[in-house]
Amino acid sequence: MARRKESDRAQQNNEDSDSNPNDELDEEPNFDDPEGYEDDISEQDLMGDLIRQRPKETDGVESIVVIDGVPQVGPERIEKLQNVLRKLFQKFGKITNEYYPLNADGSTKGHVFIEYSHANEALEVLKGTSGYKFDKNHTFTVNLLTDFEKYNDILDKWENPVPQPFKEQGCLQYYLLEQDACDQFSVVYEQGDKVGVYLNTQPEPTLLEERPRWTETLVRWSPLGTYLATFHAKGIALWGGEKFQQIVRFSHPGVQFIDFSPCEKYLVSFSPLADSRATDEPQAIIIWDVLGGLKRRAFNADKSQALPIFKWSHDDKYFARMGIDMLSVYETPSFGLLDKKSIKVQGIRDFAWSPTDNTIAYWVGEEKDTPARVTLLELPSRNEVRVKNLFSVADCKMYWQKSGDYLCVKVDRYAKLRKDKSDIKYSGIYYNLEVFHMREKQIPVDSVEIKETIQAFAWEPVGTKFAVIHGEPPSTSVSFYEVKTGQTPTMVKKYERKPCNQLYWAPSGQFIVLAGLRAMSGTLEFVDTHDFTVMNTGEHFMATDVEWDPTGRYVATAVSWWGHKVDNAYWLWSFQGRILKRVGQDKFCQLQWRPRPPSLLAAQQIKDIKKSLKKYSAQFEVKDRLKMTKASKELVEKRRKLMQEYEDLRKLKQDEHAAQRRRRIELRNNVDTDETEGRGGELEEETVEFFIKEETTFIDE
Repeated sequence: MARRKESDRAQQNNEDSDSNPNDELDEEPNFDDPEGYEDDISEQDLMGDLIRQRPKETDGVESIVVIDGVPQVGPERIEKLQNVLRKLFQKFGKITNEYYPLNADGSTKGHVFIEYSHANEALEVLKGTSGYKFDKNHTFTVNLLTDFEKYNDILDKWENPVPQPFKEQGCLQYYLLEQDACDQFSVVYEQGDKVGVYLNTQPEPTLLEERPRWTETLVRWSPLGTYLATFHAKGIALWGGEKFQQIVRFSHPGVQFIDFSPCEKYLVSFSPLADSRATDEPQAIIIWDVLGGLKRRAFNADKSQALPIFKWSHDDKYFARMGIDMLSVYETPSFGLLDKKSIKVQGIRDFAWSPTDNTIAYWVGEEKDTPARVTLLELPSRNEVRVKNLFSVADCKMYWQKSGDYLCVKVDRYAKLRKDKSDIKYSGIYYNLEVFHMREKQIPVDSVEIKETIQAFAWEPVGTKFAVIHGEPPSTSVSFYEVKTGQTPTMVKKYERKPCNQLYWAPSGQFIVLAGLRAMSGTLEFVDTHDFTVMNTGEHFMATDVEWDPTGRYVATAVSWWGHKVDNAYWLWSFQGRILKRVGQDKFCQLQWRPRPPSLLAAQQIKDIKKSLKKYSAQFEVKDRLKMTKASKELVEKRRKLMQEYEDLRKLKQDEHAAQRRRRIELRNNVDTDETEGRGGELEEETVEFFIKEETTFIDE
């Protein structure tokens, strides 16, 4: 509360003591501030909550939308028009008022004013219905009422905007020019306090950049490797260039998850706590323009949805989100709904984009007598190019091949179904793999039945094979199938009793790592699927992660501090399973290879290079030998330098020890302990024994 000066208080007390007590009954109390009153507390500090609720000039106006292009009808059809429009616009929020201007004859003028309870609901109407085709003769044009004032206030004289100074970012793709095509990788360690970026040179990785507190949780590379994203309490930062300078920042407090679009044009950030804050604008999910750093659109989050909430098409033209009985597809750069409306899909359970085409695969669960189905939907035409009905389905999971040539749907089928009041129980579960041949006419579908539990599935990224881990540990098996045009997938190899639970194909195909992570103690098996030769086996005890480098030449295995609190380290292997380097780091958390963009060479050019690779192998071998010789010399020189530094330090400490000898003797009662140390035979040894306790135990005979 407000404070008074001490002199004012004393004066007031004197006045109170001189006054007649009976006067208090006759006079009303005086609440006026006395002369000299000082108030050092602002209204904001005193009544901040109330001030924030203070009405504004724009209250009520911001929540009004004006819809033009409405049909002009006579008095007898106004009620029907109102019902149709009300049904359309109620989907966006609570309508508190609506006004239909009329002509003198009682017919509508062709525009409507609708007021919502909140301004953000009016914004959703603007995004969702502007350009909406009501019928073949009427298309809506939607504006906020406040837009009219904004356009009214445009200056008569144009003022040129002040040009912003150009900020040189350097070459963001410099890492692709590395002469020996060595890849970079990032390492987070010391419980996230340090981040390092390394170049995978041989025999020792080269440290390019190391910074303390570069991120607060983890780091993530963009899909093409252009940016390194770091997480902070206030948002996300992107770094790039040779010196990893900051390129752009995105302010999103509490962000915990991000997702780049495949072409790196957009970034989606998700803050799970944002919707709990009292704000008019959605804050949980924000889509950003990466180059401009601008916020393009925000959405509210549904806590029941899995991450990522939005899934992108391969070319960044579309992104989609699944809702209850609907699939919402948005287009860029407008960020509005495709054709201004969502796709109604009763009972939709999951969906996935093709990695090479604007085609969505989604599946719908069973409902009463209606079977489950998998549908392939082309966009933007919304044409269903293939529908596959499935019976006795408990669950489905979809796997696209990286080249987009095939889609495999793993179908969990049941023999019996039992429904309780709040639960559904399945028995007699078996599995089918439904393989869609996307490049063939009418998209034929082949089926592979597997009776055992499927633990893992993975397509060969470049090729026609897929691998499946099936069975129950420790008797799991690994089967390889090959898909050929016009033929049912055929099993080409089966490994019995393999201790693995994950499959990791090399990015270029052919080579695969069968890994038994976490509970399986980190067993590794390196297989060449050209002739199914087991090239090598190894073990990284309690390994939690396996990462191939982008070229498929090296594999990194890691024991992350996030998953296991001891033996934290990462190991580097060749693709043939030969261990190259073991690196132990305190509280090591994460290793990520820097991705590379797709090759600019055509498929035939890559094929020709592989055929003629033997011509160049001799040159590469000579270069590798020279490099290893140079590396060996550098390693010997490094060790010699370290040994010399140790000898110099040892001599320095010996000299210090000798210089302090006289002082040591004085401190030790003139006893030269330097002479007696290590000569235990010349010292007297005294043994002292003392009584601790006595115990008596009786033994029955």
